[in-house]
Amino acid sequence: MKGTILVGTASQGFLRSVDDGATWHRLGLKEAIEFDGVVRSVVVDPHDPKVVLAGTDSGLCISTDGGAHFSLVDSPMNGQAVWSIAIDPANPSYIYAGTGAPSRAAIFRSTDAGKSWQRLSPEIPEFCQGVNRPRILTIYIDPSDTAQVWFGVEEGGLWRSGDHGATWQRLDPECGITNSDIHCISMLPASGQQPHRIFVATVNSVFTSTDGGKAWTGAASKDRFEGLYYTRAVQPLAGDDALMLAVGDGTPGTKSRLYRSTDRGDSWVPALLHAEPNSTFWAFGLHSADPALVFAGTKYGDLFRSLDGGRSWFKEWRAFPEITAVAWTPFEAPVRAHPRSIT
Repeated sequence: MKGTILVGTASQGFLRSVDDGATWHRLGLKEAIEFDGVVRSVVVDPHDPKVVLAGTDSGLCISTDGGAHFSLVDSPMNGQAVWSIAIDPANPSYIYAGTGAPSRAAIFRSTDAGKSWQRLSPEIPEFCQGVNRPRILTIYIDPSDTAQVWFGVEEGGLWRSGDHGATWQRLDPECGITNSDIHCISMLPASGQQPHRIFVATVNSVFTSTDGGKAWTGAASKDRFEGLYYTRAVQPLAGDDALMLAVGDGTPGTKSRLYRSTDRGDSWVPALLHAEPNSTFWAFGLHSADPALVFAGTKYGDLFRSLDGGRSWFKEWRAFPEITAVAWTPFEAPVRAHPRSIT
């Protein structure tokens, strides 16, 4: 399926391809995202594939042409580093965004599709022990009940709201999640006799809950994944109960693996990698329009592609700067906004 591949980086803004990865191009010189800027997150609007939101070092940016051009969304996040974004899958007027290092970590919400924004109530300390300044790495909206909004902080714990962000509760460590360094939150809906399952990846473990977050079970990643401890992401795959997991031996790491589960995370099998990654896998990218197509990027710029739903992976020919986010949209955007390219 044709579309646009977007790779967010920590030193070259966005790199995008509209020809299935044969060529790659940076943004132009007059975009809101600098061509040598930092992109921390990217989300494609599930209701309109032309619309792409990007969290950058200059604030929240938006594209309405599949990533060919970006403009700054005027908000309290202007000039701040935006690390995470989530769009309500039932009501796209609700958008959440989280900031962090080098900016102060905070959670923001729009209820009018990004026209206006408000900072929400959670107060996150300015400094922490592990990464100096915290950053909100993950925001997740429960698709079965979009009033349930979650976010996780590196380092600053797991937070949940049951009223679209009006009020918040920090869950760790009393609930059984013993590490405040939260890397990822994801969920699988109830299926048959299987209950709704929530996944929280900390720096060194994966915790799961089947009772809405009241009780959690978890195990050290090093005991489950061949001694690899640095757990970066858990990604549900479109269309079934399969999941992918990215884990490595540190950050940036020298060894990394992808694991796949077909039993809702009870067990994991190593995926087949046809090349060795140069560092820890950092981000997944996929789109429900083509559930067999999945991307994974490493900390130091290897981009891998799977055409079989994550079972096997091939490395793309292009080496990137530090990859921070990957997205794919079925929107066939213009080739580029400026003659500058990296082909």
